[in-house]
Amino acid sequence: MLEPPQSLFPSKGEFFTLLKVLLVACAVAFTCNFLSKSLSSNPSKSFCDSNFNPIDSDLDICEPCPINGECYQGKLQCNLGYKNQRNLCVEDGEINESTKKLVGYFERKVCESYAHNECYGTGTIWVPENDVWTELRSNSFLSNLDESAYNFLKGKAVEGVTELLEKRTNSNGIDELKCPESVAKSYKPLTCRLHQWILRHILIISSSCAMLVGSAMLRRRIQRKQCFSRRVEELYDQVCDFLEENAVASNSAETSNCEPWVIASWLRDYLLLPRERRDPLLWTKVEELIKEDSRIDRYEKLLKGEKKVVWEWQVEGSLSLSKLKKQRETQKKVRKSIDSSTSLQEYYNRRIAETSS
Repeated sequence: MLEPPQSLFPSKGEFFTLLKVLLVACAVAFTCNFLSKSLSSNPSKSFCDSNFNPIDSDLDICEPCPINGECYQGKLQCNLGYKNQRNLCVEDGEINESTKKLVGYFERKVCESYAHNECYGTGTIWVPENDVWTELRSNSFLSNLDESAYNFLKGKAVEGVTELLEKRTNSNGIDELKCPESVAKSYKPLTCRLHQWILRHILIISSSCAMLVGSAMLRRRIQRKQCFSRRVEELYDQVCDFLEENAVASNSAETSNCEPWVIASWLRDYLLLPRERRDPLLWTKVEELIKEDSRIDRYEKLLKGEKKVVWEWQVEGSLSLSKLKKQRETQKKVRKSIDSSTSLQEYYNRRIAETSS
């Protein structure tokens, strides 16, 4: 059986080369076909006039005029605020930005005037609309616009302003604008808002302040009263201690020349601080406690031709002295027992010594 020669079939490299040639040929054929169709086709259709009636005419001869545009003799002219983009009239972004600026200017102008009137009484609540437009036309970018563009932009801005602000016509036929209360709050200074908040809640604030002040004063008064009572008791204890010590000293043999009584005024000046002497109520309370104490006698005594009130401690009725007597008796008993035990021990020692000798 005969085999075909190897040169009959292309090699691997020749096969890829042939494939590349076929691909290039297909691409060239496709490009030529596309160009021939494009060149042989009719030019793009023009726009139909704006007054064109599509029912009575054939739409194949022209394109319908797009919305927001006017067409005449096959040409498209977009309305103000719109621009031509791919045979369509789309909204102009610059016009929208300008409209937002105008509405923002109106809001700021009217609301600042309202805020100044509320806070300081200098502004007006209702601002004439024409005054704002006059200021805008002379001091902003609107001065560079022609009359048609200005009127179009003004119309769009008026729509936004009417939605944002309150509007009315006064008796003279002038349109006026007012800022809503909810929007005007953000234009009021912080001090003004704080002042108005205080005025709205003045009753609650005054009541709270009165309660706080009253509570503080009551607490201070209670503390002073407690401090006053402690000081009175302290002075009373000092008087009792002083009188008791003076009574004990007058009854002792070593100080027999000491008087058992003490002048009350001298004791007062001795115990009170200089600033406490200005308050007569303090010593009066101490005297009241002294009057109620049965251990202290109060009587008048003539000293150097002048009557003085003296206080004297009753030694027999002194509870402290009775305790001292008991302590002294106990000490005597202990001392006697120690002496007796010592003598007994000496006796035993002596007997032991005699026995050992």
